[in-house]
Amino acid sequence: MSFSSLGLSEVLYRSLGRHGYEQPTPVQTQSIPIALSGHDLIARAQTGTGKTAAFGLPMIDRLVVRGERRPASPKPRAKGDAPRGLVLVPTRELAMQVYRALAAYGAPVSLRVAVIFGGVGTQPQRVALRQGVDIVVATPGRLIDHLEQRTVDLSKVEILTLDEADRMLDMGFLPQLTRILAALPRARQTMLFSATISPEVKHLAKDFTRDPQHVDVSPSDTVATTVSHRVVRTVAENGKPGALSQVLNEIPEDQALVFCKTKRRSDRVGEHLNQSGIRAAVIHGNKSQGARTRALGDFKAGRVNVLVATDIAARGLDIAQLPLVVNYDLPLVAHDYVHRVGRTGRAGRAGRAVSLVTAADRDLLRAIQRLLPSSFEEVGSRRIAAATGGRR
Repeated sequence: MSFSSLGLSEVLYRSLGRHGYEQPTPVQTQSIPIALSGHDLIARAQTGTGKTAAFGLPMIDRLVVRGERRPASPKPRAKGDAPRGLVLVPTRELAMQVYRALAAYGAPVSLRVAVIFGGVGTQPQRVALRQGVDIVVATPGRLIDHLEQRTVDLSKVEILTLDEADRMLDMGFLPQLTRILAALPRARQTMLFSATISPEVKHLAKDFTRDPQHVDVSPSDTVATTVSHRVVRTVAENGKPGALSQVLNEIPEDQALVFCKTKRRSDRVGEHLNQSGIRAAVIHGNKSQGARTRALGDFKAGRVNVLVATDIAARGLDIAQLPLVVNYDLPLVAHDYVHRVGRTGRAGRAGRAVSLVTAADRDLLRAIQRLLPSSFEEVGSRRIAAATGGRR
């Protein structure tokens, strides 16, 4: 299977080759023909499976490439054009990731795409919208702000994509999604992508879509088989800082993503690591967008070795070849373990997941174990190196 066989316009699939895309992923193979046909779509796929191209390429093809060739749309795109495509995502980081990908895909056809999210000033966003755009990528809260200020017009939207719908619901965005839906034309195509299809997501899809076709390329609540899972037991919570330092020093990984359950805890863990001589940066919801962007940039560039994050801040991070994920705290919901460790072991590469646990985590650990294809390897914090073959 090749991109040329999926029905994409030649100008787009030739562009993909220049960006290193060779063969479509399963979610792209199944989703792109459906999206090009104009049908509503519900797709279940994990992060890292190529979802952005699966919805982004058909949007660009239908709205820009083919749209300009339709007799019904003979006029060239003009300054001030209202967007005809809308992508909603849960976090600022994912918004930037999707924006950059769409800009790259659409460069050969002069795609105009704008990104809208909170934590930064609205003036550059207003300027971009006034100049006219084809597609807007936005987080729900900031898009509502623009609707209230009448700086965005959604009355011309032909295609709506909801990316990571399950996380948007987890973050309490349903009221905002409902308000945005009311501002959109009823006659539109809607695509919904989600790592899990919970009853809440099904209810959302029922309200947002019409006779959707379904794509499922993600086994139910499982993680990649290329990820190994280890548990480091500590006697009490105050033993975790030392255990974390030992994990990071003795397992020979270049970089690691560390999950904490709260913002305050993330700050304390980041401070501890830096004091221990391990270069670390922290991201969470209370950090400004500039601080989060700098932290992620430093991590990607190798200026820091460890990124400490809460679940919400880490959702949608685009980090290639991340070898290690550490759960300083187990997630409160077992299924969120799947999302966390999905940051490693991507695209067939080997990955490691290490969790620091106490006796209080017994029941949650048992629930997580039921989601895994193999048993946890349990090691005491003093035997990490022996069990993993690691060295300082």
